Amino acid sequence: MKTTCLINNYNYAYFLPEAINSALNQTIKFDEIIIVDDASTDNSAEVITKFAQEDNIKYILKDKNQGQLSSFNEGFISATGDLIFFLDADDIYYPKYLEHALNFYQRNGECDFLFCAYQKFGVEEGIFLEDELDRDLGYSVLKTLCSGEWIGSITSTLSMRREIANKILPIPYTDDWRVRADDCLVWGASVVGAKKFYTSEPLVMYRIHKSNNFHNKSSGINISFEYKRLLKRSAIFNYLMHKNSLTLPLFLAYSCLNELKTIPYPKVKDFSLYLKIIFLLEKNIYWKIKGIILLFIYFFEVLKTGKLKSQYLK
Repeated sequence: MKTTCLINNYNYAYFLPEAINSALNQTIKFDEIIIVDDASTDNSAEVITKFAQEDNIKYILKDKNQGQLSSFNEGFISATGDLIFFLDADDIYYPKYLEHALNFYQRNGECDFLFCAYQKFGVEEGIFLEDELDRDLGYSVLKTLCSGEWIGSITSTLSMRREIANKILPIPYTDDWRVRADDCLVWGASVVGAKKFYTSEPLVMYRIHKSNNFHNKSSGINISFEYKRLLKRSAIFNYLMHKNSLTLPLFLAYSCLNELKTIPYPKVKDFSLYLKIIFLLEKNIYWKIKGIILLFIYFFEVLKTGKLKSQYLK
């Protein structure tokens, strides 16, 4: 499988060499590395052109600052890989990141979208684990469209198959997503039907500093920010559904149950979420009642097998 690493940068000339070197110095080499500079006002362009002597590096120097989503769009249009990896210019890959990811995709042929645990460093340190074990997270179309579930992680931990990225990018709402454009990748992959997987191996170093938008926004609740993000999320969902000719199923309860069953080792919170969707959004009374009953029957079946406790991805 041909691999592409997309590095997006804006005014991170100081950090950028570490990010580029981490992509270059993988135990298995990326087939191409594409660096997109979003019209930086520091010496980022100089740093990038020095690295351009490497035969697998391409670069795009934008003449207008348009934000992170715009950089994703332009980078992907130039990409030729079968697997697309995303890296913020202030973060760092561990040397075996690509090797581990490729092995994971090969072992799990259904995997469309993969994210990993990460190591925080800088003004804050520690390992962030979404889960202690690798997990097959199944499909999450309805879970995302109906409940806004965000199943993923920071930009630099994300990769996906080209077929999925094609259904998402480019996205026109660049002004809405000048920052936090990883939301578009995470939500978008779910909406277009990616089967998501998580690996508990910390393979990325996530730099925490004062300019880090994800960390600073997520460290406290900002009601105004979250409300605006909700509105922007709705626009993205509508766009992707129209772009890919998607519609919500007629009988939501039946489809919710089928989607839940794509998670080999579901958690209690998965059952709770689908129960909420069926109870609140299923319009057909017959299917609402039947769906709730079937959900509880399936819950007790899973409980008897012990899958709620084991949750181990073989």
